[in-house]
Amino acid sequence: MKAFFLFQVLMLSTGMAYTQNRYNVVIDEIMADPSPQVGLPNNEWIELKNTTTTPINLQNWRIGDATGQSGPMPNFILQPDSFVVVCTSSAVAALSAFGTTISVTSFPSLDNTGDQIFLKAANGSVIHAVSYSDTWYQNTLKSSGGWTLEMIDTKSPCAGSNNWKASIAPIGGTPGKKNSIDAINTDQTPLSLLKTYTIDSLTIIAVFDKPVDSLPGASTSNYNIDGGMSIASATTISPLFDRVQLKLNSKMSLKTVYNITVSNITDCIGNSIGANNHAKTGLAEDLTPSDMVINEILFNPRSNGYDYTEFYNRSNKIFDASKIYIANRNSSNAISSITALSSSPVLIFPGDYIVITQDAANLQGNYLVKYPENILEVSSLPSFPDDKGFVLLLNAQGNIVDEVDYSENWQFKLIDNDEGVALERIDPDGITQDPNNWHSAASSSGYGTPTYKNSQYKQPPGINATIEISPKVFSPDNDGRDDIAIVQYKVADPGYVANITIFDAAGRPVRSLVQNAILGSSGYWNWDGLDDKGRKLPVGPYVVYAEIFNLQGKKDKFKNTVVLARKL
Repeated sequence: MKAFFLFQVLMLSTGMAYTQNRYNVVIDEIMADPSPQVGLPNNEWIELKNTTTTPINLQNWRIGDATGQSGPMPNFILQPDSFVVVCTSSAVAALSAFGTTISVTSFPSLDNTGDQIFLKAANGSVIHAVSYSDTWYQNTLKSSGGWTLEMIDTKSPCAGSNNWKASIAPIGGTPGKKNSIDAINTDQTPLSLLKTYTIDSLTIIAVFDKPVDSLPGASTSNYNIDGGMSIASATTISPLFDRVQLKLNSKMSLKTVYNITVSNITDCIGNSIGANNHAKTGLAEDLTPSDMVINEILFNPRSNGYDYTEFYNRSNKIFDASKIYIANRNSSNAISSITALSSSPVLIFPGDYIVITQDAANLQGNYLVKYPENILEVSSLPSFPDDKGFVLLLNAQGNIVDEVDYSENWQFKLIDNDEGVALERIDPDGITQDPNNWHSAASSSGYGTPTYKNSQYKQPPGINATIEISPKVFSPDNDGRDDIAIVQYKVADPGYVANITIFDAAGRPVRSLVQNAILGSSGYWNWDGLDDKGRKLPVGPYVVYAEIFNLQGKKDKFKNTVVLARKL
């Protein structure tokens, strides 16, 4: 017995008491904003809890955030079901009066909102991480400072915001003690796939609503991508483990939307993925003028509401919202208050209506929002005055993609009070700065249509034109018979311009046949069955997609199918 006791002491003293796994120790209380003081010292700190039945030595453990990590923790044994406060050395004396406290060098400066804290064991493995915001307090007064964020149930460590609230302790927190809101809060919510984004043509990041179990998360067989794509590897990403990096065996193509489906994945406590197990993905490219337009503006919100702006992707491209910006103009008419649509990558697909506002929940309370996932929330929008102002859409280079110099006079004249009435674009392909292309949102739609087609949407009649392909089956083998496909056109009026792109059966663009060609009354182009690099394309059906437009805003689109064949 004596020898066994000495062995235990030796294990504890050397920090080998227990093989540390994720969530053996959790961050269960955070003082990110200690001012104005309620009853606790004016210092930032976090609290750790041992969730196991075994003592754990925290020697050489570290905490950190996005800006870096602390120095090592001292030789300290955290007993089962017990707590310790971690802070900077200058705060130890003040906080020790409330509970057991240890210090680390380079204690991270905690942001009041939108920060990510992680806890690492001595071997560098991430034990727990929290990405919090001030909405987690669920109390507007307490989120202003002086109160801690407390975890409700430490047995549900990956439940996110549903498992955190502001402390209800009279002094503002419970450092070194059981949390004031401690309760059973079992997480039974299925895991969900929120979105994806791409790093490059071979790398997809799948984003989940909770941390995933690393073992099934890293199994390539649990992911399926259409379009003939296969996955070479899957890797869960620390410190939150709510993201999985997928490496592909072949490159994605531009202007192609892929669908990804996830199965057999669980969260950190075993909840399986639910019905939200699929998402679109694709390769983002640079935004250029005419790709996206400003489609709807609420610049005079109700007294309890916020401004919003809606953008419409009218192209066949995919964009990253983190590389797109909204702005206004200052009193000197210079572009001002430039704000990214998103602080993190968010893919915008063809036909998407994307809304940017300061409060997504408030927007959903005031208007029908059909696609809440298409709302992008920012801490602050550029100022859009109630009478007149500027809304600008910029690309990553700072170039203007679209701009509206709006006026309250553009609202419907018979509306007595336009407060809370959004201004909608009538024709997304029409001229932006034409007041006749804007109208007040219909009362039947609740005076706004954020995230979906405008209530006042209307496009002018199509162009009196035809485009035909002859022959329907061609064989470019140079035998003198049907070696080329002829794309013939006729238009009734002059002044039209055409763009023609050829797509394969998987929807991938393979040949840009015509770019900004000025049309006569009739004419034709030839396709020789080669791609843009002069390479032979495989046999099969192809789609010839043509766009015809003029400077007056008239536009039409044509799709024709042609089959490429070769002699055996």
